[in-house]
Parts: sequence; structure tokens; C-alpha cells
Amino acid sequence: MSSTAGKIAVIDYGMGNLRSVWQALVHVANGKEIVVTADPAEVAAAERVVFPGQGAMPDCMRELDARGLRAAVLEAAKSKPFLGICIGLQMLFEHSEEGDVPGLGVFAGRVRRFPADKMHSPQGDKLKVPHMGWNEVRQIRPHALWQGIEDGARFYFVHSYFVDPVDRDTIAGTTDYGLPFTSAVARDNIFAIQCHPEKSAHAGLALLANFIQWQP
Repeated sequence: MSSTAGKIAVIDYGMGNLRSVWQALVHVANGKEIVVTADPAEVAAAERVVFPGQGAMPDCMRELDARGLRAAVLEAAKSKPFLGICIGLQMLFEHSEEGDVPGLGVFAGRVRRFPADKMHSPQGDKLKVPHMGWNEVRQIRPHALWQGIEDGARFYFVHSYFVDPVDRDTIAGTTDYGLPFTSAVARDNIFAIQCHPEKSAHAGLALLANFIQWQP
């Protein structure tokens, strides 16, 4: 049995502030070991996997492949509790308009840029892209990771692109920014969210704590 069994692996492919994700997980991990790793074998041996990231999609996909992590991510997404965060959500889809690059294809659908013609608030004010700051997440259906988090709780976002799933049944949360967009998806052992739970105060920590306890 690997020494990584029972551990939670945070995948390090060189993109994003992994320290804040690690710190937030440690805060709620109840003694479980959290490892930040670029080792595919360590990802394969972990009990559960967190796939975070920030930056541009083409860079993220390139770095993932350069580090030999693609197969480990795809296998983890099939076989164990798996949490995607921000770009870690977008990379699970088939294709992104950002750099016109293919993603991992775990979910059918595309990653789209916020359309300029829709970027107005209900009051008519112009909205900036990227969408940056606190916003509400509406829970579209019950899920273990929403436990103890009120519907419409506010989370912290930083992004210019959003996922557009083919299978609408996978949508677990939506958020309004000029238009309603999918801010969380879930299927089987995968939950992925556009916001940064590690920067989202109480609601974000509750979601991470739920992930650590989740038995899909």
C-alpha cells in the first residue's frame, strides 16, 4: 500500500497560487495529510485529488502535458473524489475559446468568453471583464458539497471565461454576471467550481471541508 493512501493530492502543474489552496485544505482537513505534487504516481496513489489553477488555458494545458500529468488527471477524474477549481474546472471541458485549445474532454461542452454585448448590470452599468470579486452561487440541485452552505452564498471569482456544458444535468450551480453562467458542475465523483473556495471565507472553507468528507 502506498504511503500516499489516505492523502489528498493537490496537483501542481506550475499554474496558480497553490499555497493558498494547500493552506485552506489543511485548515479543514481534520488531520488528513495534504500534499502538493507534480508526481503522477503520487496523484494515482492519493485518496482524493484537487485540481486547481489560474492563468491562461493554453499555458495550463501545455504545462499539464509537459509534466506528464494528463493521464493521472484523467484517471483520478474517473476513479476518486475529484475537485476542480477555476481553470481546473475549465480544463475538464472539450474546448476553450481562450487560445482555441482542446481541453481534457471529461465533460462535453466548451469554455466561452463573457460576450461584450451582455456585459451590463441590471441597472445598465457596464461590467468589466474579467469578472472579479464576490458573487452569489445559486445551487441548481442538491449535492453533498453544498451541505451547510446557504443557497446564494457569496464566493470569490476571478475569470474572463466560463463553461457551457452540453449536458445541462451536470450543472450544480449558476451565477449572474451580465448573463447567467454555469459556476459549478458535478457528476459521479467529480465536483468542479469556477470560483476560488480557498479565497471565499466561510462558504469556501465549508465546501472544502465537505469535499474532504465526501463519499461519492
